[in-house]
Amino acid sequence: MESMNNNNNNSGRLEQTLQDGKLYRHLNFLIVAHLRDNNLNQAASAVASATMTPLNVEAPPNKLLELVAKGLAAEKDEMLRGVPSASLFDSNIHAGYGSIPAPRAAAVDFSAMLETKGSSKSFAKHETRHVSEHKNVARCARFSPDGRFLATGSADTSIKLFETSKIKQMMLRDARDGPVRPVIATFYDHVQPINDLDFHPQNTVLISGAKDHTIKFFDFSKTVAKKAFKVIQDTHIVRSVSFHPSGEFLLAGTDHPIAHLYDVNTFQCYLSANVQDIGVNGAINQVRYSSTGGMFVTASKDGAVRLWDGVSANCVRTIIDAHGAAEASSANFTKDQRYVLSCGKDSSVKLWEVGSGRLIKQYLGAAHTQLRCQAVFNDTEEFILSIDEASNEIVVWDALTAEKVARWPSNHVGAPRWLEHSPTEAAFASCGTDRSIRFWKEIL
Repeated sequence: MESMNNNNNNSGRLEQTLQDGKLYRHLNFLIVAHLRDNNLNQAASAVASATMTPLNVEAPPNKLLELVAKGLAAEKDEMLRGVPSASLFDSNIHAGYGSIPAPRAAAVDFSAMLETKGSSKSFAKHETRHVSEHKNVARCARFSPDGRFLATGSADTSIKLFETSKIKQMMLRDARDGPVRPVIATFYDHVQPINDLDFHPQNTVLISGAKDHTIKFFDFSKTVAKKAFKVIQDTHIVRSVSFHPSGEFLLAGTDHPIAHLYDVNTFQCYLSANVQDIGVNGAINQVRYSSTGGMFVTASKDGAVRLWDGVSANCVRTIIDAHGAAEASSANFTKDQRYVLSCGKDSSVKLWEVGSGRLIKQYLGAAHTQLRCQAVFNDTEEFILSIDEASNEIVVWDALTAEKVARWPSNHVGAPRWLEHSPTEAAFASCGTDRSIRFWKEIL
């Protein structure tokens, strides 16, 4: 009997040793692939040699970064369960906030799109409703990562927070229970117009960047609170903000040509020291992290789209004159981080390959030369939406064929200033110079 137990124990230890070995080998594969794919060939070769790992090992792009980001997010989540409410982020949050529903469709494979021909997909008809208005121009909007909330910022210095389920309830034609109020909170703490917003990925915290040189933190689990509970004082006008997927850092795109990286716990600011001379017209119109935080992208007034390493904050690629002599007004990654969609004041929307900087597709036929216009993917990345200022229409392209598949009146008085699509469903919001906020959802 004792012999059998010893055999079982030895077998268990051997199995554990084998499992540990597999894990170490897998980790070494990911490290070598990560170093190689980021052109750190000498380091990749050294690690490969020391660990007897093939240098040409195959791994999905940015897989190591993706796993680290998820691990950090999980660790943060575990820590928050025991964090007292006096910490930076209150643990008294809306139930289930941050849990992302399953996607409606698999992400589009853009790698096969170079020679895409044939018929385009049709974009489903949407209904729209005016849901609220600010006292001045509605300048920006953002959905929460789980799609449950929508925030809008205005030149009147206010922020409105909507619950999307209440907006959809408001849009029901047979609502019999009286008026539904989709605005669940309004925040007043800026003294100049608001330029951009973002939601923390795990906690009920909304940040705003404004012309008053500040980034403000609002806890929307406390809907009676009107003021920010934390403030970052920047040295420049804050034009754009983006949370790192871990929630531990945020980027501020400002009138300064280099994005300002902040630790959200200490508010310490970091600047990349390894940047080529960008010039006097390099103010950042938009900054956005990739889905894992391994990279970020900036769209600048000098017309350039720049790609940056999310760890070192070094500029790794500059697409000069991405929109000719016109400003690059928006830029964002595809979900797989292999491409960037940019929009400029040259009336073009473009898709770029991250690895090579090559132009892959152009989406033409919508005039935008005046406003800080957005081009956005829908939630499945099958379509791209933008604005035609001349006709005051919302224009939709098939992402793969670049063919226009829809042109709809915006229903704003004057062209919309901003479009933002829900990350989780067939719905988007438009913000107008007419002060109004409109919500659009697919007709089922």
